[in-house]
Amino acid sequence: MPETITSRDAARFPIIASCTLFGLYLFFKVFSQEYINLLLSVYFFVLGVLALSHTMSPLMSRCFPASFANKQYQLLFTQDAGESKEEIVNYEFDTKNLVCLVISSVVGVWYLLKKHWIANNLFGLAFALNGVELLHLNNVSTGCILLGGLFVYDVFWDLMEKGLEARNFAMLGLGDIVIPGIFIALLLRFDVSLKKNSRTYFYSSFLAYIFGLGLTIFVMHTFKHAQPALLYLVPACVGFPVVVALCKGELTEMFRYEEASPEEVGPKEESSDSEKKDQ
Repeated sequence: MPETITSRDAARFPIIASCTLFGLYLFFKVFSQEYINLLLSVYFFVLGVLALSHTMSPLMSRCFPASFANKQYQLLFTQDAGESKEEIVNYEFDTKNLVCLVISSVVGVWYLLKKHWIANNLFGLAFALNGVELLHLNNVSTGCILLGGLFVYDVFWDLMEKGLEARNFAMLGLGDIVIPGIFIALLLRFDVSLKKNSRTYFYSSFLAYIFGLGLTIFVMHTFKHAQPALLYLVPACVGFPVVVALCKGELTEMFRYEEASPEEVGPKEESSDSEKKDQ
């Protein structure tokens, strides 16, 4: 079930990210770098295998023949017994999911042993897709708060780490993909809510992301300095849709658009079902 980011969460996100980053910096100063790298490698191995398996599952399901014997399994952990029995873990999966997990584990072992860039990028792609799928913004204002806060965060920490003095090195962080990605996904849902059979805001924000990314690479190679990507991505991803909304006279409608969280939708659906039964 997707996790909805509220305006309060968006405002706190850069602060939490800054504390986490500074904590990692202190961690590297206190403990041996060798052990920390090993710990992080195992951590990303486990998360990467699970994320890649989840990403591959829909695609692999189409590859199996109809005659494939697909058995269902359930992993269940409970606490206590009787009336006080409480579920801790209740996960259902099938044989196809296990095949995906085995394939993902092979990629994970390859990553652990070789640190190959292909394995690294496969994990990065899986993390990005899962992030966009599982994180939702509830409205455009929240998206602007989140992007604006991370704009300041990215520029500040890049300057603090003297990132502008780097030479011949380029890396796109997951945050540079996932955060604009969930904002673009929100605009796609806004397009659907308009019921005009068009994807104007989605395409404009998607092209804006490509433009911002291209501008980042251009400036980096022109001045031979690494660049904070959100410095260019945030103004592009926010600015382009806002200009389109102004031109179409839908700016107020865009900022008024709001999605209900899954927790709010559930009780509403249950109440509507009960009302239908009463009728």
